[in-house]
Amino acid sequence: MSYEEIPHTADVKIRVRSATLEALFSDAFAALMEVLYGPDRKGGHRHVITISSDDTESLLRDFLSEVLFVSEVDGLVFARAEIRIDGLNLTAHMDGEPFDRQRHSSGTEVKGISYSGLAITHDANGYMLDILFDV
Repeated sequence: MSYEEIPHTADVKIRVRSATLEALFSDAFAALMEVLYGPDRKGGHRHVITISSDDTESLLRDFLSEVLFVSEVDGLVFARAEIRIDGLNLTAHMDGEPFDRQRHSSGTEVKGISYSGLAITHDANGYMLDILFDV
């Protein structure tokens, strides 16, 4: 897992670096969960998300937005996700647990995933992503 928070005046900006596109999406997912709920997250409840989009950046944004929605509506805190990407189609097998106010309240509320500044780049070292979480 390779992500870091980058200083931003109003929101949470995350930079992710990964060897593969699937790992990049998985690391962005992990960053979102840590921002929302802190580091204490366990498994036990499985959930699957399938997404299709018009381009890679939209696929990432749509995926993270769906994760945010499922987490809030179903009260689930995810520990990990196994991501499979085929072109512009994504399937995520996520493992999590029900929200526990005692353990999961150390994070920051995220209202949405922003298109602003969203960029995925690829070079000989792998993939890199800058993304804003609207707080």
